[in-house]
Amino acid sequence: MATTLRSIKNLVPLLDRVLVQRVRAEAKTASGLFLPESTVEKLSEAKVLAVGPGGRDKDGKKIEMSVQPGDKVLIPPYGGSPVKVGEEEYTLFRDHELLAKIKE
Repeated sequence: MATTLRSIKNLVPLLDRVLVQRVRAEAKTASGLFLPESTVEKLSEAKVLAVGPGGRDKDGKKIEMSVQPGDKVLIPPYGGSPVKVGEEEYTLFRDHELLAKIKE
């Protein structure tokens, strides 16, 4: 029996997992032309939506998360666990799999 999520807000990551949504690439050129979806590449930039409480080291001490909800991060092109809610796609990564945090 499959579970259907009504909202992504009902999904809470566990341990050191981070829920992100990939930033969509611009489908419109600077001159105003719209590009077909097949020519728009996936960006490696994502927005953090939720984070878990953090993992534990081998001594049982809590390891703090390196990102917070609202942060922008660079993610690897492959990997993570995909989550689909309605038409929207999200991905769960472990904290150590994120490549970088983008400061604005």
